[in-house]
Amino acid sequence: MIPPLQDPERVNLPSPAIVAERSAERLPRLALILLCAAYVLPGVFGRDPWRNADLTAFGFMASIAEGRAPWWQPAIAGIPAEGGPLPYWLGALAIKALPFLSAPLAARLPYALVLVGVLIAVWYACFHLARTEAAQPVAFAFGGEAQAVDYARALADGALLALMASLGLLRLGHETTPELVQLLAVSGYLYGLAAAPFRRIASRVAVLIALPALAASGAPTVACLLGMLGVLLNHRSSYREAKDQRVWLLGALTLAVLAAWAFNAWAWRVQAELRIKPLLSLLAWFCWPSGPMALWTLWSWRRHRMRRHITVPFIALLVPLLACITMDSSDRALLLALPSLAILAAFALPTLSRGFSAAVDWFSVFFFSAAALFFWVYYVSLHTGWPAQPLTNMRRLADGLVPQFNIGTLALAITATLAWLALVRWRTARHRHALWKSLALPGGGVALGWLLTMSLLLPPLDYALSDSPVVARLKPHVPADVNCLAAPGQSLPLLAAMEWHGGWRMRATGTLADTGCSHAIIGIAHAVPSGWTVVAQVRRPTDRSGAGSLVLIRRQ
Repeated sequence: MIPPLQDPERVNLPSPAIVAERSAERLPRLALILLCAAYVLPGVFGRDPWRNADLTAFGFMASIAEGRAPWWQPAIAGIPAEGGPLPYWLGALAIKALPFLSAPLAARLPYALVLVGVLIAVWYACFHLARTEAAQPVAFAFGGEAQAVDYARALADGALLALMASLGLLRLGHETTPELVQLLAVSGYLYGLAAAPFRRIASRVAVLIALPALAASGAPTVACLLGMLGVLLNHRSSYREAKDQRVWLLGALTLAVLAAWAFNAWAWRVQAELRIKPLLSLLAWFCWPSGPMALWTLWSWRRHRMRRHITVPFIALLVPLLACITMDSSDRALLLALPSLAILAAFALPTLSRGFSAAVDWFSVFFFSAAALFFWVYYVSLHTGWPAQPLTNMRRLADGLVPQFNIGTLALAITATLAWLALVRWRTARHRHALWKSLALPGGGVALGWLLTMSLLLPPLDYALSDSPVVARLKPHVPADVNCLAAPGQSLPLLAAMEWHGGWRMRATGTLADTGCSHAIIGIAHAVPSGWTVVAQVRRPTDRSGAGSLVLIRRQ
């Protein structure tokens, strides 16, 4: 048995955690691995890059891999990327290293590994924080309390489930965007601070890599604030190993500043207006269920608020939350707070009442079972025509959709549904004592919903969110010998779609007269310039109003 690390300056405060030895049961490793696979892998295969941030990031990666832009300055149609190029390098390297795969799939593979790295880093960060003496549960008079390592494993399993259950991670965590690399850097930094008293070399390497990577991924201010708070935290720590880490944190801070300067990553993104209602709405759903549990942790462990298992995740929560507030309720800034929220939520598990746990269980059972039934009804309607209304709704929203049947995805969806029913039966049985039990159904339910969405409803979803249908409608009207297409004022996702799906050389800088292109794309709200004539007008299949239609014009 490995004892918890002793804190020589610890005040003898009563612990709010009362945990018996049988409650420190760890989640079976095979079940944990299968759950993580069901969460990470769906969405990696069988889809195009989706509109907005996902498609924009892929456009920068493809521009590097195809030689249309330099490695140091990725660009789409001549418009350079903001922030550091590190996230785009990952996708571009994968595209060049895996030429036998489609470029979108190759670019997503390293990001799937990034998400796996986030899960691993959060597990080990919570594990090491739970091993400190201040985080230990109450010692029983006649023994029988949970042992330190078993207790830490159980809480780490709970933190992993809380992270996967977070609704904010579901969509953003499966995109190929710089924010996912930033999330890995923040998770690695959390691990570096948490493991400082236990893993001397690994913790130093973690912080030395995490902060420069965070700065090179477009978040240099967050990196600097986290680094300075980490120095202050370790300065007041009673652990000698944590104090020794201060030099490495200062070195990481220096590298972060140099990386931001070298990549010209500094940018002013602060919004002057603070809108309370959108912010509260975002916090309510984005941080569920970790947010309420983290608040309960801060209350139930309030006497230990200056102890390492509370302060380390708290500073990693405070900085992204501040960034979210100052950036007009940005969900991508709030994404960086999810690892620390999950860790704080895990420390609420030993203090939760049975009534709260039962309420979470029954809510999860009804909500996720109803969601699964909804997905299955739409799937059956899509392929059989019964019931008729779901199919009518999908055809109204996605004009021209052709249903595609795949026996493999159907078998996968059936297996996932049966696994959910088995999980519900296990959780509703009596005499379940594991600490992480309250998060088993939320984590499993989110994984089930994501897997069913990415299997049963992937074709209509991909059709609605991809820009390939609108490019396919535009292609017949563009002559094959066109050298370039001018598109001044168009969005980066559309430009990326034109370059990738259409294979055209796009020019979006300057005026129409400056581009030298014989054809151009303008919005339907724009007047046709003199000297140009309209060739065709196309709209997205999901654009019912036609306000987002594109107009192809030709120079007279």
